[in-house]
Amino acid sequence: MESVAQMGAKALSELGACLDKIDETEVVELIEILATSKRICLYGGGREGLMMRALCMRLYHMGLDVHMVADMTTPPVGPGDLLLVSAGPGNISTVQALLGQARRDGAKTACFTAEPGSPVTLSSDFTFIIPAQTMARDTSGPTSFLPMGSLYEGAQFLFYEILVIMLRDRIGESPESMRARHTNLE
Repeated sequence: MESVAQMGAKALSELGACLDKIDETEVVELIEILATSKRICLYGGGREGLMMRALCMRLYHMGLDVHMVADMTTPPVGPGDLLLVSAGPGNISTVQALLGQARRDGAKTACFTAEPGSPVTLSSDFTFIIPAQTMARDTSGPTSFLPMGSLYEGAQFLFYEILVIMLRDRIGESPESMRARHTNLE
């Protein structure tokens, strides 16, 4: 049996390979979309949803007007707002419905996915590809060492933290101003 260190090295190698394949022009465009949106609402299901919650928290720490879809305090979206969703496998009915509603009400839409050309990309104004295995491709072809969609979810977390640093610099926030917005109710 392999050691934790050996398995960790495999996992880190796969995560690094995903980040190596990220399109830098998409990063720049995503930063501008986030920096210029009036309000941002995020959605993701399951473990992807947990990663989106982590991103939501960091965007809040930067002082942005940000909310998770389905929270009781989530406001309506409209012109100038952004709905940002995650649909790694590319075709999730809840995500499709939310994108449709946001677009009908005039909000911009953007998605994170691992599946270029999938239905969710066709319903979004902007698509950001995280090139990682999801459950859409975990049973055919080369698969990740990590189970099911874990590679995508791990790549989400790492990329989101890097994105936050880049966005922080773009909007002129500092680590100190972010820390000042951290909750004191822990």
